[in-house]
Amino acid sequence: MTSIIDFQDICKTFKVPERKKGRFSMLSNFFKRKHKMVHALQNVSFSIEEGDIVGYIGPNGAGKSTTIKIMSGILTPSSGTCQINGLVPWKNRREYVKNIGVVFGQRSQLWWDVPVIDSFELLKDIYKIPDNQFNETLEILNKALNLEEIITRPLRQLSLGQKMKCELAGSLLHRPKILFLDEPTIGLDAVTKLAVRDFIKFINRQWKTTIILTTHDMSDIEALTNKIILIGKGQILYNGTFDHIKDKYSTLKTIDVELAKDYETFNLEGYEVVSHNQRFVTLKNLPQTQFYTKDFVNQISKHYEIVDFQVYSLSIDEILARLYKDFEI
Repeated sequence: MTSIIDFQDICKTFKVPERKKGRFSMLSNFFKRKHKMVHALQNVSFSIEEGDIVGYIGPNGAGKSTTIKIMSGILTPSSGTCQINGLVPWKNRREYVKNIGVVFGQRSQLWWDVPVIDSFELLKDIYKIPDNQFNETLEILNKALNLEEIITRPLRQLSLGQKMKCELAGSLLHRPKILFLDEPTIGLDAVTKLAVRDFIKFINRQWKTTIILTTHDMSDIEALTNKIILIGKGQILYNGTFDHIKDKYSTLKTIDVELAKDYETFNLEGYEVVSHNQRFVTLKNLPQTQFYTKDFVNQISKHYEIVDFQVYSLSIDEILARLYKDFEI
């Protein structure tokens, strides 16, 4: 497979004003302003192959948006090299943007007060899309996203889910090779979220579109991506498959135990007590403790009388939280 995105030692530093506190701080800040340097990205390197769906994840302030803006050609890095589809985004911007699509969950590229189809026609002219290609693409998008009944209405009259479908369609009218998605399912109901996910998989399969997805919704990551890149404090902390992460934490269990009688205290070697309320205890095995049902029953029965217990694997969100904790971000 060919790398369509190649990031090498990218750094981005911002000069941010420092504001003093106190009664006369406004005057002081006006006459003598101090600044500090914020390192948003520090030697970030990764490559993405053509046709990949990559989850670019990390906590707020980790550097995700800065990376996406550099890849979109909006920002110029302080140092490092970046080639996407054979071009440098911030140097070859006009040629570069012909082959990318961008969807931000909180922002719109469509016009608020005009019918959506009019916005599509304007995007057709901006990207100089031939009539036959535009009509063919629009027909595909209409069927895949069920747009025919809504594109004749102004954007302001649509629901959040309908708007997101139209935003996705608008970003794909010119059939870009690369699609950047920033929180594409935020605020969507379950039915619309599934429809958007199915559509993302459809365009990846149909047009071999390379997709970079930033989201805090780990179910999106699990459902869509074949690779994740974890960034924290401006540095790449993990670059690999989500299955590997799940396997790493698959041994961690949550155990709900019902006791035969009240116990004032509860301790079990190798386990952390999450909660203890009279006859009910929730435990988590420590990383060094491999959970086996037979061993657990034998161990707990030596100290406590139990009625029943239930064992749960970590949820997707718990895995992410544990990952952040292990990397101290």
